[in-house]
Amino acid sequence: MRQLLAWTLAAAATATTLAAAPTTAAPDCPRLTARWYGDNRAHLQRVIDERGSCSRAAGRPVAVFDWDNTVTKNDVTDATLSWALRHDALPRPARWRDTSPWLTPAADKALTAACGSGAGVPLRTSADPRCTDEILDIRERATTTSGAPAFAGTWNHRRTIPQYAWIPQLFAGRTPAELAFYAREARAEALAAPIGATRTLGTHTVPAAVRYYTQQRDLIHTLHRAGFDVYIVSAGSQPITEVWARGVGIDPAHTIAIRSVLDRRGRLTVWNQGCGGAGPTRGAVIPYIDGKRCWTNQEIYGVHGAAAWRRQPWPRRPALAAGDADTDVTFVGDATGAHLVLNRGKPELMCRAYDDADGRWLVNPMFIDPLPRRANPYPCSTTAYNAPDGSRGPLRREDGSTVPDQRDTVH
Repeated sequence: MRQLLAWTLAAAATATTLAAAPTTAAPDCPRLTARWYGDNRAHLQRVIDERGSCSRAAGRPVAVFDWDNTVTKNDVTDATLSWALRHDALPRPARWRDTSPWLTPAADKALTAACGSGAGVPLRTSADPRCTDEILDIRERATTTSGAPAFAGTWNHRRTIPQYAWIPQLFAGRTPAELAFYAREARAEALAAPIGATRTLGTHTVPAAVRYYTQQRDLIHTLHRAGFDVYIVSAGSQPITEVWARGVGIDPAHTIAIRSVLDRRGRLTVWNQGCGGAGPTRGAVIPYIDGKRCWTNQEIYGVHGAAAWRRQPWPRRPALAAGDADTDVTFVGDATGAHLVLNRGKPELMCRAYDDADGRWLVNPMFIDPLPRRANPYPCSTTAYNAPDGSRGPLRREDGSTVPDQRDTVH
């Protein structure tokens, strides 16, 4: 009981100090040096000081970051897919309908017509824009090039999204080492490209450059120096995310993404590891919205079974969590010290951030090419919430009250 009371008092103290005016960090503590919007650096520094090595608290606090467009500008899975399409690195599946349990007959037909079928040869996407276009439209819009839905059926929309799960499935037959090689090649190419550069894939224009955000690199480095365990939790592919995470000093043991099941020869399959009591699935449970909480609880805190889907007690939650999209809203909201949000205009996340129910939400514009101010308020009271069945509804606080519509004020 005493320990529970101490945890409760500590949580209350953290909420009070974060909401209060920031103070200067102690000179002997690891210090943030990069520039941030408004008072965000001071608030982050306070969390580092109060939870890290300067506080002399027992144990190692945890910080968790989404990856794409949170630590980097642009998506590293898309960069790797781009490289693979231009270098004929995707293996052709025996049957396209086997790549995803939700792939529609229309998508199977379109992919077969554009790309062929029958395992044993690489897809010749470098010289076949029709095949490239079909793959990119399904990845980007979840439709075929003709506009037909690419996925159909039933899935929990807070635990997966078929086109995200589909990318590791496209590499089935390759080894993790081969996919990591593709990611390294794509990384070198994307870091060398000028900021804002684009390239043509099929008939699509896609970003050619990726950049590590200086501010996030500095934050992660400072957290490490202050004794934090820093993790990445991403809806990308595990081998790809590992390659990029090493660039900010995060090793594979602290990188959590879609983890493909391997066959007996060590090759990727269309199955991925499960979470929260679910065994291997063909994409039904990935680090996506509530899935990111599940993977955080399971892999970082050792919470297994149905309990991994639930918010944990204060000591078993991250001190800091950062994200940029609705896919991050649950695990970012679980943080006890600071919820760091990069404003990419995603309604559910931005409604939570601007509502700032606990006084710990920090909103920052994107560090490169920030978005302009949104003209209309976010529809928090009507359609911001992503329901498990795929519908949209009002966003509610823990007490059941509806979050009012929020103006976009940080840009």
